[in-house]
Amino acid sequence: MALALTVLTTTDSAAKAEELARGAVEARLAACAQISAPVTSVYRWQETIETAQEWQILFKTSEERYPELEAHLRAAHDYETPEIIATPVVAGGADYLSWIDTETSAR
Repeated sequence: MALALTVLTTTDSAAKAEELARGAVEARLAACAQISAPVTSVYRWQETIETAQEWQILFKTSEERYPELEAHLRAAHDYETPEIIATPVVAGGADYLSWIDTETSAR
């Protein structure tokens, strides 16, 4: 079974978040994508401190599919520098991790 990853990104609307999530799941780049309610992000961008409402999307994928998921997010995202952070899943329910592996298998 491949190593599972969670991959986080953000966007500035619920509609864009659903579009990113649906596209990745339809392409089998992620088994699941969870969209969180708006969060407030405070960050420095082009020498200015910004505050914005964003929607977080957490993708469940395999390490094998990560490069394609990242490429998909970069192509579909409208941010100049999108947040794309992958974290390894170090432990989890074997049946759930197997499901991620199955759902992200290239068919």
